[in-house]
Amino acid sequence: MVTIVLITALIALIFNFTNGMNDAANCIASAVATKAMNPKFAVAWAAFWQFSALFVFDMTVASTMGKGIVDQNCIDVYVILAALIGSVLWIFICTKLGLPISASHALVGGLIGPVWFIYGSQYLISRGIFTIIAFIVISPLLGMVMGFFLNCFFMAILKKSPARTVDKRFRKLQYISSAAFSLGFGGNDGQKTMGVIAVLFASAFASEPDSPIIRFLYGNGALASSDSFFIPVWLKIACYGLICLGTVTGGWKVIRTLGDGLSKLYPVQGFCSEASGAITLILTAVLGVPVSTTHTITGSIIGTGLTRGVKRVKWMTAKNIIWAWVITIPAVIIVSGLIYLAMVNCFGVPVKTF
Repeated sequence: MVTIVLITALIALIFNFTNGMNDAANCIASAVATKAMNPKFAVAWAAFWQFSALFVFDMTVASTMGKGIVDQNCIDVYVILAALIGSVLWIFICTKLGLPISASHALVGGLIGPVWFIYGSQYLISRGIFTIIAFIVISPLLGMVMGFFLNCFFMAILKKSPARTVDKRFRKLQYISSAAFSLGFGGNDGQKTMGVIAVLFASAFASEPDSPIIRFLYGNGALASSDSFFIPVWLKIACYGLICLGTVTGGWKVIRTLGDGLSKLYPVQGFCSEASGAITLILTAVLGVPVSTTHTITGSIIGTGLTRGVKRVKWMTAKNIIWAWVITIPAVIIVSGLIYLAMVNCFGVPVKTF
């Protein structure tokens, strides 16, 4: 059992790394597209601010992921293993295709699938799931509206300024907006896998309280903590570190899709899209709502593009991205659910009884 727990935790950390790879584009696509930063500096800049989120935000998003989607009584190492395998497969496929999907929604679908297929819908936490689904619409819409009006504001006050001067100033301002977006990214995406691993160790500790490895990784700290949802310090550092490493490694196909595939960006539009996305991410991180950074920045880019006319937005690219959003949770529910069914029926994995 302990070996399986450790393997599952390792897969979860790999998932966290792939999350950084796919979602690296969210933090730097605008800055790279407007030539405010070169790609190598941009990924380092984003990674620094992502890791800084560890010292800024409470672990509210991690708590939602750990105990706000499915009943904790249903969770064991095999449920999480199925969830992670299904999620990693989906993210890998979409990253190879250059589709900026939501890694967080893949993980949500991965958790729902095994519990729903085996235990039934009564063990799903409908309030948490509906909130996450609602923000599939709310986060990009909020980013789009704020991006549109923020860009209109700057267009109005800068209409008499020379274009070259405006571009130069906003390229500098993109250092701030990119940093803010990366900070919000860390406060949201940096915590999602962390919450899943924490509940994995909590389940392992409940079943193997005398295991020295489990006690070392989780148990001693949990016993000393008054918090019912405990996250070890080493786990916080590991998750933030790996997502930053994934960002540095980068998913360059996705960067191109977001940077130039949706709308031609100028420095003003780049700043407005990052700033509006940052406000959305920081707000939801404080509220503990795990939203998609991909959806948020995509909506923001579309919003800034609309200020120059509907035809300036490349709707075919937007359509492909939206289809990837729509099918992510259902697709991973099916994949992870089937994986768990195979574990139970073909490999004799034990199922909890209530």
